[in-house]
Amino acid sequence: MAKRPALGRGMGALLGPAASTAEKKYFHCPLEDLRPHVDQPRKSFNDAKMEELVASIREKGIIQPLVVRRQDDHYQIIAGERRWRAAQKAGLSEVPVVIQDVSEDWALEMALIENIQREDLNPIEEAEAYRNLVSNFDLTQEEVARRVGKDRSSVANALRLLKLPEVVRRDLLESRLSMGHARALLALESDEDIVEASSELQRKGLSVRDVEALVKRIKNFGANRQRRPAKVEPDPQLDLLAKELTRVLDTPVRIAAQGKKGGRIEISYASAEELERLSAHLGIT
Repeated sequence: MAKRPALGRGMGALLGPAASTAEKKYFHCPLEDLRPHVDQPRKSFNDAKMEELVASIREKGIIQPLVVRRQDDHYQIIAGERRWRAAQKAGLSEVPVVIQDVSEDWALEMALIENIQREDLNPIEEAEAYRNLVSNFDLTQEEVARRVGKDRSSVANALRLLKLPEVVRRDLLESRLSMGHARALLALESDEDIVEASSELQRKGLSVRDVEALVKRIKNFGANRQRRPAKVEPDPQLDLLAKELTRVLDTPVRIAAQGKKGGRIEISYASAEELERLSAHLGIT
């Protein structure tokens, strides 16, 4: 896909004076004729902030029109999905819109940029929006940063969040941990360690600094931490030998293989007297 020139910062690129009146049309559109963009990066809407917007719309109406484009038998929302949802909750039947005659690619890019520039966009939603800009429009991280008005390191750090295990990404999406927590967890190499550390920080209510210390401990001592041993299939010959030793010694004996060569023999006894008997039987005085 050929790269297009930068669109500028924000929705001014769509609503600015450069657009001709032939390309724009303002009117009040019935809510049922509007549809959100299927690739809209925002997946969750904060309930408290949504109720604030609903109350504002009930009192003052919608001041800024939604930006839409014609699509088949409806209008696709480019910018303003939150206002559209809030208008439904507020009991409105129609909202002000501005129609833009733009392509699907252009509409998607503007929808992504408009959402990225919102301060309340979730870190995972923001990261996915950056990824869409990179993959769908063949942009470098530097080019994405210029288009959304941020530095390249911010874009790069956001994209790193998508390397987290799915369960941790979901926790971040649902605000069970913060961006700072997530960035600290990324210092761990294995998904297992990341998931375990994420569970611990949520269970204990750890601060970002606490998580950084936890990650450091895991990295320093992770190789020596006790891991659940791999399940070893029973060896029939060892079972037979254990039964024979149990018969000869007249006490329970267990043989457990450990690794490819070694193992462990456990001889049980119930009292000091029985221990003395076993010692004598084995020739130990």
